[in-house]
Amino acid sequence: MQKQKHTIVLKGIGVSPGIATGKARLIDHRPATIARRDLSDPALVEQEIRRFIQSLEEARRELDEIRSKLDDTEGIGPLIIDVHSMILGDTGFSQKTIDIIRDQGVNAEWALESTLTRYRDIFKKMEDAYLKERIRDVEAVVQRVHRHLSGVAPEPETDVDEAIIIVAHDLSPADTVQLKVKKVFAFATDVGGRTSHTAIVARSIGIPAVVGLQNITGEVDKDDVIIVDGTSGMVIINPNQETLRRYEEKKRYYFVMEEDFLKNAHLPAVTRDNHSVGVGANIEFIEEIPAAVYYGANGVGLFRTEFFYVNREQPPTEEEHYAHYRVVVEDERIKWATIRTFDLGGDKFVSDPHLADEMNPAMGLRAIRYCLRERDIFEVQLRGILRAGVFGNTGIMIPMISGVEEIREVKNIMEKVKGDLRSEGVPFNENIKLGIMIEVPSAVMMADALAQEVDFFSIGTNDLIQYALAIDRVNEHVGYLYKPCHPAVLRLIKHVVDAGHRAGIKVAMCGEMAGDPFCTILLLGLEIDGLSMTPLAIPRVKRIIREAKLSEAKKLLRQVMKFDRTDEVEAHVREYMNRRFADYCIGGSGAA
Repeated sequence: MQKQKHTIVLKGIGVSPGIATGKARLIDHRPATIARRDLSDPALVEQEIRRFIQSLEEARRELDEIRSKLDDTEGIGPLIIDVHSMILGDTGFSQKTIDIIRDQGVNAEWALESTLTRYRDIFKKMEDAYLKERIRDVEAVVQRVHRHLSGVAPEPETDVDEAIIIVAHDLSPADTVQLKVKKVFAFATDVGGRTSHTAIVARSIGIPAVVGLQNITGEVDKDDVIIVDGTSGMVIINPNQETLRRYEEKKRYYFVMEEDFLKNAHLPAVTRDNHSVGVGANIEFIEEIPAAVYYGANGVGLFRTEFFYVNREQPPTEEEHYAHYRVVVEDERIKWATIRTFDLGGDKFVSDPHLADEMNPAMGLRAIRYCLRERDIFEVQLRGILRAGVFGNTGIMIPMISGVEEIREVKNIMEKVKGDLRSEGVPFNENIKLGIMIEVPSAVMMADALAQEVDFFSIGTNDLIQYALAIDRVNEHVGYLYKPCHPAVLRLIKHVVDAGHRAGIKVAMCGEMAGDPFCTILLLGLEIDGLSMTPLAIPRVKRIIREAKLSEAKKLLRQVMKFDRTDEVEAHVREYMNRRFADYCIGGSGAA
């Protein structure tokens, strides 16, 4: 009789909700140490360059083969492969490596790793967590080229003949889209965050995932039975029979609740005392629209446009902007679309690393500051949005506004662009709504004046919280200080909402806090007009709103606004949510 293995419980970051039980399948892609070889003979240097170019071509053919097996309707998987093909085809990426081989007289592997190091330095400086995580794309591409340089045969597609849970140090985007997902029940990885590809793909295909487990690959053996709780961020290795039984019950209960949530997800988010809240989805790719609609989004509250600009040598053209935004705006399933102008700086144009070295990406020349300096690029995007706006209810949202001067300058540029389009006889939306993101403390303090300049506010809590509390939410040493329910944060939000409503404009929220069920009643009490979030969060948030009353939400808010400590606020809200909405707030902790 086989001896029962020791049970191990690990805590990570739950990035895709749900519970799964299955056998572990280990995938280990950690790179081997790269050795440097000096090439003294110029002929060997040229031979090394040819070897590198050949490996690039082989890697590109391999990706083309993977892409041919994917259906365009399969979530963001095909798009991820397209991004990798784009990186491989980027002349900046390949030329940097060729220059290092030639200038330093070194082997291709060392040169390629040196190129990757330069890209890591650039991405490390990026403030936006999503964009910072995109270094994983470059690393995955480099790893693929290394495999061809070493002559290792391409790995076969991961095939499984039973329900399994994938355990890895990290999952490359290609790994996640190649898996036969019908038999993969969950992902669990050593590293990663809420914006990693593992998280995004897991959410898009609807399976649980826990990342940031540090050393699950060192704790688990192949075919160990493990439980992944993507809601609470817990992973249990070799659970005993009683634990398995309890989690099976929890899983059945979770599925019943999710089905119930989805059943009513398309009902309006209206409280029992008839207060209405707009609920939209945060998306970055047009391929995410079907999921947003499926989970009950009424519109797109935040359409990020940064992807258009990353990993390319030249900014997108007006026609590219127009065609892309038009797909979103004219989709009949979407009642409105708010398009955010690019939240980028020179540090994001990775084809020009010299510019990045001169900047402080966290609080430097980024977002609207960069747009106001590089007006030609900004005007091209505005033209594309204005033209697409003819086809539906569209809003333009400007990020990182810090004062009245900036928004007035934006409005002057908008009027110039509109004048140009009129004179050219190009149709555009004359009455397009203009709004700003409130994510800088100075914008909070100037909210009353800013409200006179724009048609709406949208509070970006991700940046507002970290700027207001002076913490980096992706820094493991101070990340614990990132508290959406901090009394200061609640007061900042209330100040913005009150200022907006006095001026007669709507105030929305599009940060992670908007999709946290733990915070829903507080946001309702603050009288936020609209909430935009990851699509998966929509059914639960809408259900809480429909079960609540505005009057009770205001009462809860009045109570917590008397507290001056975060733990007091969280304890009071937790007690209330457990009493009123225990079924809808599984795993709620107040962390967003």
